[in-house]
Amino acid sequence: MRRDERQHLKENELAHSLASLQEFVGPRSKALGVVVIAIVVVAVIAIGAVVIRQRSQTQGQALLADALVALDARVVPATPAAQPGQAGDAPAAAQFGATGTFSTEAAKLSAALPKLKAAADAYPDAPAGITARYHMAGALAALGRHDEAIAAFDDVTKRSGANSLYGRMARLGKADAQARAGQLDAAITTWKTMVTQDAANLPVDAILIELGRAYVTKGNTAEAKQAFTQIVDQHPDSPYAQEARTSLDSLSSAS
Repeated sequence: MRRDERQHLKENELAHSLASLQEFVGPRSKALGVVVIAIVVVAVIAIGAVVIRQRSQTQGQALLADALVALDARVVPATPAAQPGQAGDAPAAAQFGATGTFSTEAAKLSAALPKLKAAADAYPDAPAGITARYHMAGALAALGRHDEAIAAFDDVTKRSGANSLYGRMARLGKADAQARAGQLDAAITTWKTMVTQDAANLPVDAILIELGRAYVTKGNTAEAKQAFTQIVDQHPDSPYAQEARTSLDSLSSAS
């Protein structure tokens, strides 16, 4: 077949294909137009959502960073005054409350709390907001505001998921806050659950030492011995092993 004949056949095939496409699109042009518009709208919405999410994450990170500056600030205690009425010997930043330095840990935490809360409340379910709320809970616990700390730790667990990193850390923080608040039974229940269910993802020796201490405080000698023995037997290289051995000796001599 000559080249001009092949070219002619190709042109005929193209014309036929275009004609078939026109026949298909013609009666359906309105419906296809609606579909195209819908696809464009969905694409625009998806792109907008991504842009908004990225902007929110950026703003959340900025708020978190501002809060962490206060949380990580230096504590420079003022020295006792040499004479009554004289200021203590401390750097000017500490004496005048300048940004970046605080004279007490409580002052630092109190300054950081509003910033942490602002970041947590502005983007409560974003990673930055969850991180801010976790640190806020820790600051509340350190200030002795245990009920508020427990509620904040619970919120972190709820928003991040119990099995996430922050979820597990929040459950540990909650148990510690419960113990400090005198809610030993609640703390013990939390620690026992974590040891049995989440041992692979948690510092079990650290939890066991807290369990042992709590049992000692409650006067439950048998349970305390069991917790300390588990540390010695299963975690002999733990930094808590010596304390566990000492506690076991003390409990045995007292019984």
